[in-house]
Amino acid sequence: MKKLALHWKIIIGLVAGIIWALLSAQLGWSEFTINWIAPWGDIFINLLKLIAVPLVLFSIISGVTGLSDTSSLGRMGGKTLLTYLVTTVIAVSMGLLLVNIIKPGKSLDNDARLDNRIAYELWAQDQGVAVLDDECYSCLEENSTRTERVAKQMETQTPDEAVQKKMEDAKKAKEAGPLQFVVDMVPSNIFFSLNNNGLMLQVIFFAIFFGISLLFIPKDKAQPVISFINGINEVFLKMVDITMRAAPFFVFALLAGVVSKMAGDDIGKVGEIFKGLSVYSLTVAAGLIFMVFIFYPLFIALFVKKMKFGQFLKGISPAQMLAFSTSSSAATLPVTMECVEDNLGVDKKVTSFVLPIGATVNMDGTSLYQAVAVIFLAQMHMVDLTLGQQLTIVLTATLASIGSAAVPSAGLVMLIIVLQSVGLNPAWIAIIFPVDRILDMMRTVVNVTGDATVSTFIANTEGLLNDVEGVVIDKEIVKN
Repeated sequence: MKKLALHWKIIIGLVAGIIWALLSAQLGWSEFTINWIAPWGDIFINLLKLIAVPLVLFSIISGVTGLSDTSSLGRMGGKTLLTYLVTTVIAVSMGLLLVNIIKPGKSLDNDARLDNRIAYELWAQDQGVAVLDDECYSCLEENSTRTERVAKQMETQTPDEAVQKKMEDAKKAKEAGPLQFVVDMVPSNIFFSLNNNGLMLQVIFFAIFFGISLLFIPKDKAQPVISFINGINEVFLKMVDITMRAAPFFVFALLAGVVSKMAGDDIGKVGEIFKGLSVYSLTVAAGLIFMVFIFYPLFIALFVKKMKFGQFLKGISPAQMLAFSTSSSAATLPVTMECVEDNLGVDKKVTSFVLPIGATVNMDGTSLYQAVAVIFLAQMHMVDLTLGQQLTIVLTATLASIGSAAVPSAGLVMLIIVLQSVGLNPAWIAIIFPVDRILDMMRTVVNVTGDATVSTFIANTEGLLNDVEGVVIDKEIVKN
């Protein structure tokens, strides 16, 4: 067992956690699992979050001070943001392509879809929102009885508290001014930013600002600070290493807890959750699998010719397994940095800059999921979106993914904004809420894989891609 690679140990822990949860549901032990096993998964996430923010702070400062000149920082930053933007647009477009081909929303019963359509029209009338396709099913005489029944059902429905909370968060985000994103990047109190995982962009801004300032002061005064920061950075890297030794057990606890909370003492609940949303879930999963096993391999094959995708996938697999377990690219960040540096040979100057930015602004999996979810919800309410409206989804989903919190289910808040952008009912997220956690785990794997792919690409363009023995690969050799 000791000779087994870490990613295999994590996979074993992951599968064992799911099996344990299903057995505990069958035997009526779910309460024991939730009370005595699941907390260890929470401890693991807390440990990773404990390490993530200071590691980002000190690794970025260390990376910036290690650059030969500030112009290379600007060049690297521009390439990083542009590449992340391109991959996000491709992810959203793939989601739209799949959902328009498979049409998961049309797999529902026609009577149920007609009820949904009438409910949508009644909601639009109440909100003073125009119905997107100018059709009016509730106006038809043949649907009068159905319309009355649906109206009564809507009056008796109690809003879901979790959905209401996310709608409030989305409202605050939407009401912000056009430059609020830039304002939010600049911290007024760095200690407050360090204490809040949702403010990673502020930590990145401070770290870059601090590192650049160190480059402009006399070397004899800057060197003690740089040495101190490099030393602290090594301590946090060692903390990652120590934490990862227990990762298989922690992953077991995480998955056991997640599935037990979904199933309770009824193993059939897991199946029921997916039964009604199976085609939608499979459509999202197909898009996410395409990104991990087709798009990113092609990207690596085209632009990083010295690295085979098998090597890439094996090197990043521990981070992928943790991303699936934690549903948080921010919590996975310390492990992603270690995997990309040690297993893929990406220079620390690149990982310390590109990966923290990616964990904040690169949400390929989340963007793809949002595109599929919006069209699916529209289809199941008999709303046909035009090409222009779908392009609006591409734009909104891409922009919404930038700066969205790298924490579990943050994509639902962004999904509300995307729904509102095309005039659809944001409360519809309650429909897909039951399967969101599992899909969130899958799309976090895509986000983390995308971060590693872009980091490897940037390192290759900067001549900072090492082989596994640590020898820098020359740019000219890569080109040839």
